[in-house]
Amino acid sequence: MRSKFEVNATMVANEFIDRYMAVANGEYVKVYLYLLRHDGREITVGEIADALDHTESDVKRAIAYWVRLGVLEDADAQARSEMSDRMVMGRQDSGCAAASPKGHASVSGNRTGFEGQEMSSATVSSTTAPSVQTQERRHYTPAQVGALADKEEFTQLLYIAQKLMGKVFTPRDCEVFAYLYDSLHMSAELLEYLAEYCAQNDHKSIRYLETVALSWNERGIKTANQARDQAASFNSDCFAVMKAFGLNDRRPGDAEAKIIRRWFQEWAFSKELILEACGRTLKAIQKPSFQYADSILDKWRKAGVRTMEDVKRQDEKHGGQKTAVKEGAAPAGYRDNQPQLKPQRNKFHNFEQRNTDYDGMVLERLKQRLGES
Repeated sequence: MRSKFEVNATMVANEFIDRYMAVANGEYVKVYLYLLRHDGREITVGEIADALDHTESDVKRAIAYWVRLGVLEDADAQARSEMSDRMVMGRQDSGCAAASPKGHASVSGNRTGFEGQEMSSATVSSTTAPSVQTQERRHYTPAQVGALADKEEFTQLLYIAQKLMGKVFTPRDCEVFAYLYDSLHMSAELLEYLAEYCAQNDHKSIRYLETVALSWNERGIKTANQARDQAASFNSDCFAVMKAFGLNDRRPGDAEAKIIRRWFQEWAFSKELILEACGRTLKAIQKPSFQYADSILDKWRKAGVRTMEDVKRQDEKHGGQKTAVKEGAAPAGYRDNQPQLKPQRNKFHNFEQRNTDYDGMVLERLKQRLGES
């Protein structure tokens, strides 16, 4: 008897299970299986991270690990070193690297990857990778984490962090703290503040915590005081933007904070320029819109605008007297999809207006009467 339902399945080579899986980090295995599942289409590092609840740096480290072992073939090593790589599934061999039919893993006589399994068309693109680039993270075994736990400071750090974040850490969570503490040499005081900072902003995911930690490390933040100053500065910037939009009665949401962070930190615009974009947004569409302001700032960024003088030159270049509506490409819904209002017509509009000059007629009559007298 045969089932009427077709089963969609992903084939995993026995060689991978027998030779590689047992000794690999479980998170790395998950990344490999996810790539294998999506053999045949391009996927981003961000998509993998979201699907597996990893950080994007975790995904990159997993890919680098499998490339080193030869399990994945690096299609462009130079591009990968610049964080814009494309990984092609399949083990380097003297056979070939032809794409498998229809993008699925298939049985083939050629040895391209593991025996009997051709994996070559799934690619990973990191074009959406975050701006923070980090070194390959050292993997800590449970024994190594246990050795660090012999230090009272590290044990106290884990205890306080768990209390602050309201959760019991998994072995992987402890490994993240081990990496931040031991490899990046972030102090226990700084990591305690990091846990407090994440908890206060309703982010209790270790993935989010690690992303913030790597960002701080990239910017040279080494002490809790430096982190507090940075957080206070960003909070001040957020308040200024919200006030400019007339939204000072609430805090920015996660998506709004992400946009504001991009303006100040990634694009490095001054507060003056950002508030100018907010003002132009209100003039253009009569309501606050982070997307609309973002389109204005993105246009300025591409034009190399850094000061108000640059803004004035841009205005003059585009006509001088153009309104703020034309400053940026309006988001969908404000221009392209916005219904155009047409003048309504009724029986009064259809009535042909008379152009009789009554004042002229009165003057003419008056002249005639004066002439008769």
